[in-house]
Amino acid sequence: MPVSLDPAPHVHVFDARGVARRFRHSAIFGALGALRNGETMRFINDHDPIPLLDQLGQRFGAHLSISYLQRGPDAVVIDFGVQGLPEE
Repeated sequence: MPVSLDPAPHVHVFDARGVARRFRHSAIFGALGALRNGETMRFINDHDPIPLLDQLGQRFGAHLSISYLQRGPDAVVIDFGVQGLPEE
């Protein structure tokens, strides 16, 4: 079942498939860093980014939730939620 790309408010779609591979991790870290508490980034990729998940866990720790919405051969969709960050 396809995941909705017309998400709820405070859910921001990031389709990494259109980003050159050499820039993906930097772009993902930048996008997640721009989220505010309670916001979610719906991440779409062409493969399961397991090494990236480890890096994100090290950087964001308990402030980041990771929820797989789709794990298929052609697309992986993950919701990254941010909570408990210090307010700016």
